[in-house]
Amino acid sequence: MRLPLPTRWSAGAAMLAAALLAVTVSAAPAGAITHGDLDGDGHPYVGLMVAKDADGNPLWRCSGTLLSATVYLTAGHCTEAPAVSAEIWFGSDLTDAEAIDFPAHGDAHGTTYVHPDFDPADFTRRDVGVVVLDSPVTMPEYGELPALDVIDPLAAEPGKAPTFTTVGYGVQRMFPPAAAWKIESQRIRMVATPRLLQANTKTTGDYSILLSANADTGGACNGDSGGPNFIGDSNVVAAVTSSAKSTLCKGSSGAFRMDREWALSWVDTFLTPAP
Repeated sequence: MRLPLPTRWSAGAAMLAAALLAVTVSAAPAGAITHGDLDGDGHPYVGLMVAKDADGNPLWRCSGTLLSATVYLTAGHCTEAPAVSAEIWFGSDLTDAEAIDFPAHGDAHGTTYVHPDFDPADFTRRDVGVVVLDSPVTMPEYGELPALDVIDPLAAEPGKAPTFTTVGYGVQRMFPPAAAWKIESQRIRMVATPRLLQANTKTTGDYSILLSANADTGGACNGDSGGPNFIGDSNVVAAVTSSAKSTLCKGSSGAFRMDREWALSWVDTFLTPAP
């Protein structure tokens, strides 16, 4: 069962979506990965995005990774319609609520794209999107796409697989609606090191993985959608955070695999200049 999202901006009314981890700008502020640690300058190419519609209205917040000076990788449900553009911030501490909840200008602005086979009714199968920036953001290092099918040998022996490094700006402590006032959310870039639980199973299919989400390893939560899951301590984005089974961000989180041909070839069209 996929985790319904918090309310999105929709004429001031609550609107639930069947995807995990995007968080609306009208709801309680998003903050940090559950049971994670402060990332600081560890992953400066991971940023927070606010999607906007054609009229410039903010829709929802997600996380994502710069793959180059102009290409930002995130989840498809973060760039789907009615989103047409996004503002992106790369600071490690984005607690300034006014700047994020009512965005005018981030560190970067760009046009949103979603995989052509993305289906909101079955979003996890092709849950990949990009934002192409209007102006380049120069950094010493960027995230990298994985090699083709790199997760398959890890899936063969999940207990021996390296931990993943999950990075994002999502909620750190989630509670039931009756205790929503206790939710911890500061918009600070956080990092966790979840373990691989499943890949290539009936639950995950061949397009996603399940990662642990608990007090020991940490894990993803609302607002971490689109954020990277790096292999070990590398800058290789094996998967982007996508879904979860628990509304309280416990047990496991799902991530869309970036090592499959349908993901790699599509994203590569944005990274490779046309001849």
